[in-house]
Amino acid sequence: VLMSARTGLKLLFGFILVSLAAYTSWASTQQAVWDWRGLVDGPDRWWTIATLVDAYYGFITFYAWVFYKERRALARAGWFVAIMGLGNMAMAVYVLRELARLRDGEPASAILLRRPA
Repeated sequence: VLMSARTGLKLLFGFILVSLAAYTSWASTQQAVWDWRGLVDGPDRWWTIATLVDAYYGFITFYAWVFYKERRALARAGWFVAIMGLGNMAMAVYVLRELARLRDGEPASAILLRRPA
């Protein structure tokens, strides 16, 4: 039995919240965040890893919206690769593309929803 989109999203974002909170808590027991000197003395691995995990969870969060917006599997796969590989650059391209597709007089909020088939 397939789960509903609502249940899937609850599981995804619940996992992101719990795992990021757990890793951040653990990292803070290894090194205080204010002691991170990655830009001065080379990367401090615990907070560098926490930052990367946080960034990729942000990419996944954005991709959840892209997955909803895009109807074709190939487009979904292509945007997944682009977002995971290029991060915020790909995300900016996606939003600019969606803004460019707005019709005259259409509010910017219209980019949030899927266009009718």
